[in-house]
Amino acid sequence: MVTLPPVTLGAIVAASFGACLLVRKPLVKQFVLASPQTVQPKRQFFLDIALVIMAGLAAGLFNTAVFEFPLGSAGTLLIGCVVSGFFISLDTALARERAIIIEAVTRNSILPPPKRLYSMTRKFTLAALAAVLFFGIIFILVFSRDIVWLSSIGKDAETLYRAQLSVAYEISFIMSVLLILVINLIISYSQNLKLLFTNETRVLEKVSQGDLSKKVPVATHDEFGIIAGHTNSMIDGLRHRIQLINALKLAEEIQKNLLPKRAPKHPQIDMSGVSIYCEEIGGDYFDFFHLSNDRMGIVVADASGHGVGAAMHMTGARAFLHFAVNEYRSPARLLNTINRFITRDSRPTSRFLGMFLLEIDPGNQRLTWVRAGHEPALFYKPENKELKELTGDGMALGVLDDFEYQENIQEGWTPGSVIVMGTDGIHESRNQDDHMFGKERLGNLIISHADESAESIQNAVIAALQNFRGNAPQEDDITLVVIKLL
Repeated sequence: MVTLPPVTLGAIVAASFGACLLVRKPLVKQFVLASPQTVQPKRQFFLDIALVIMAGLAAGLFNTAVFEFPLGSAGTLLIGCVVSGFFISLDTALARERAIIIEAVTRNSILPPPKRLYSMTRKFTLAALAAVLFFGIIFILVFSRDIVWLSSIGKDAETLYRAQLSVAYEISFIMSVLLILVINLIISYSQNLKLLFTNETRVLEKVSQGDLSKKVPVATHDEFGIIAGHTNSMIDGLRHRIQLINALKLAEEIQKNLLPKRAPKHPQIDMSGVSIYCEEIGGDYFDFFHLSNDRMGIVVADASGHGVGAAMHMTGARAFLHFAVNEYRSPARLLNTINRFITRDSRPTSRFLGMFLLEIDPGNQRLTWVRAGHEPALFYKPENKELKELTGDGMALGVLDDFEYQENIQEGWTPGSVIVMGTDGIHESRNQDDHMFGKERLGNLIISHADESAESIQNAVIAALQNFRGNAPQEDDITLVVIKLL
């Protein structure tokens, strides 16, 4: 190879590379661009390094056949082509990856997350090891050739000086070329990293500002692809959560509209009611009905469970109740009617609800109630400061459609009597020490505030509940209705 003029050698090598370049474009279309985008950089690398090796082989074989090159010189030429091809192929692969990233960002095309991880650290380590190996091979070849050459020249000082300069120039040239190749790879790699970092941070900044309209294109099979995939999953989850929150807010507004905004006015009855849900919506319900002959109907209900399912169940029961109350005759008949409809809808879900329905007849001073699997109401007698329960037998609604409910009646009351109807979320409330609020504490509150209005009694109970619970979470819905007989 040393006997061949550099111009001739360069022309042969250039012709070999030119022939490979002619077939490169169709091969890129068929072998690289036809494959999925995430594997195109890898295919680009293997295609280009294969073409460079073929060019080196073609040049070496041509020189051996035409110019009778020794095989060692042809091997040296091939090694030089492999080294240069390695750096060229890495650069074209990075360029292909960069083009994919830019296209994905421009089109906002979202690919699925990679199923297989090609770690960046592993790829970088392999590239670094290959570069060190090639550097070592090149320097070994150069030094071995120079040693042989130096041993064959004259021993005078001027000849040795010129030989040393020649070796120094040769090593400097090789190191400069290799350094340029390495710097070019570092710049190309850093450009890709900058694109990936910029796109990821841009999307995350929008997410932090509440904008979930963009996603991160998954353009690589490395850690950035995994991060992009998880970021997109997070964005999908946030979108779903926001939709769910908006739906729950709408459901909360609807359910609040289903509850009485204020208690009705009655000349002989002071009434007040409130529902406090442990979630956005719940399964508790209370209502007031004006009945014939100046009577009042009051209902408190508690669906099994809490949250969306309980709220939907209670909404259906409320609709049945409002429909049936138009044909009202008595509390028992009303519950018999709505129980058939509720059981029909509840049977597939095994849900049920407890209800306490009270009819107040001020003209005859009569209380009539039905207890359908619900907490008994509390009745306070001011004449002897006695607190008793309005008990009675009755199954929860939604269990047996042919169950017949029985009425309970109390005749007469003293003005100032208080009736408290509520759900079990009141006395079962727990504080941070896991102690229950209890019925005894509730009864003492009613007795101590019995001289006040219905709303004041209600507010006192709710305030005491909140103080008792402290920082402990509310675990169940709370509904409280207070009635004062004037």
